[in-house]
Amino acid sequence: MAFGQPSIEYKTRDQIRKMRTAGLVVSRALDAAVAAAVVGATTRDIDAAFEAVLDEAGARSNFKGYHGFPAPVCVSVNEEVVHGIPRDRVLREGDILSIDGGCSVDGWHGDSARGVIVGTADPEDQRHSDVTEEAMWRGIAALATGHRVGDIGNAIDDYVSSVPGKPLGILEDYVGHGIGTAMHQAPGVLNYRTSHRGPKIRPGLCLAIEPMLVRGDIETRVLEDDWTVVTTDGSRSCQWEHTVAVHDGGIWVLTAEDGGAAKLAPLGVTPVPLD
Repeated sequence: MAFGQPSIEYKTRDQIRKMRTAGLVVSRALDAAVAAAVVGATTRDIDAAFEAVLDEAGARSNFKGYHGFPAPVCVSVNEEVVHGIPRDRVLREGDILSIDGGCSVDGWHGDSARGVIVGTADPEDQRHSDVTEEAMWRGIAALATGHRVGDIGNAIDDYVSSVPGKPLGILEDYVGHGIGTAMHQAPGVLNYRTSHRGPKIRPGLCLAIEPMLVRGDIETRVLEDDWTVVTTDGSRSCQWEHTVAVHDGGIWVLTAEDGGAAKLAPLGVTPVPLD
């Protein structure tokens, strides 16, 4: 703790490799969860698909039991922003989901989320998901090229504000975070522009970058289950997230199979493998 701020856990290259193991399990588990998100399935079916991959890999869910959360994955539907509890809710054509999950392997954590549209997408919902995903990648690119953690939020905000069409709101109540031997660590990673520059970006920093965008007002409330966050005006929400490491050679997206290479190339960033 320095000047009242939580200290940041900087990782060695070997420790980042361990996080990469967890990140790849999360990626495969999300593949299975996304494949299960079909018309007529329940959000509990998505949770089961995710958990089966973790079990097969011998990984431990870092969501289930976290402050009492009852499931290995959050499935947030339509107006649900984050922390949606998997239940018997049946998915319908055109639902937009945010599937957010993670795991730990040998005490090292990974965390990732994807936006998914069930069945045929409404063009505005597809735009919503596409902009949210691209905003995440703009934030990741800023981690590679910037000097301070605040550069990430600046890049996300600048991109979202520049997109033509009906404006999308950036949630301010829920932000990204450091990650390593715990799922949530310092520093917080804002998704919007402020005067706060944040800590310096340097090797060993590992962050979960996760913008959440809404099609209406950014005000939210928590339901009676004490977990599910919804937009107050009922507008739709979308979340994308990756865990990213800064090492002495560059950055590597730990929860992407290719380390982020395909999505970062158009942004002029080449991620550098750990080996």
